[in-house]
Amino acid sequence: MENLIPFKAIELSDKDTITSFTLQSSYMNCDFSFANMCSWRFLYKSEYAVVDGFLLIRFWLEDKRPVYMCPVGKGDITASVNLLEQDSLSFKHPLWLLGVTPSGKEELEQAFPDGFKYMPERNFFDYIYLREDLANLTGKKYQPKRNHINKFIKQYRYKYMPITPELVPECLELERKWYKANHTEEDAEELSFERRSMTYALEHAEELGLIGGAICAEHQIVAFSFGAPINKDTFGVHVEKADINYDGAYSLINREFSSHIPEQYTYVNREEDLGILGLRQAKLSYHPTILLEKFTAIKKI
Repeated sequence: MENLIPFKAIELSDKDTITSFTLQSSYMNCDFSFANMCSWRFLYKSEYAVVDGFLLIRFWLEDKRPVYMCPVGKGDITASVNLLEQDSLSFKHPLWLLGVTPSGKEELEQAFPDGFKYMPERNFFDYIYLREDLANLTGKKYQPKRNHINKFIKQYRYKYMPITPELVPECLELERKWYKANHTEEDAEELSFERRSMTYALEHAEELGLIGGAICAEHQIVAFSFGAPINKDTFGVHVEKADINYDGAYSLINREFSSHIPEQYTYVNREEDLGILGLRQAKLSYHPTILLEKFTAIKKI
């Protein structure tokens, strides 16, 4: 029963197979970025299978409980969801689908009227912006961001540089400084997980299809950011780090990186706030075009 679906661990070599589904999908949530799936697989034991034209994704909470993403494919999802439910029940757990967006919820409700209980997960809502807004920062609402950037520019000469393999060690050194300055006992484990994911992503940037950029000032990297496509018109920003001793560095890397994201991407997904108040305020201050709701959908038995 446990081999009902031919799941296999997600590996770098699976990029073309997985993105052949995700890049054509309407799903904009950051969970469907291949770069995210692959660089966080150490924590979630992420797996995938392709069955009857649908991409199925399974991962594990605390190594014990299987959870799933909405099936990705064209056509009726009923058979795929039924298959996931059988897989979950084989582990003696009801089916949980995580990261279900409003469009995914609508699709599930059509296939299974009153079949799921939906629980909104505010801490995991995605912040989605127009790329042009982040790149141009026009209008009164972005005046504070422009002020921060102007302050930086008055103090420092800088240049924006694409992240190449040669720059990776410097980016990781900045991350080490950031970690030392920001971690607390309460979040040390979470930040160490983030560090592991980030290090893997930077060291495999080309294979993951990452695009990254950095700000160099005073002969050192003071900020960097990187991300990858989620679908054909949405780009995911997965990491952004800056030296807080350089006032305005965060605002500058945000603007510069957004300016260098290919123009085919209308939207930029800057991921969740994880319930961290300061992060929530920072993400809201950029005025998201979409605050993408995400639900946990629990199949009724």
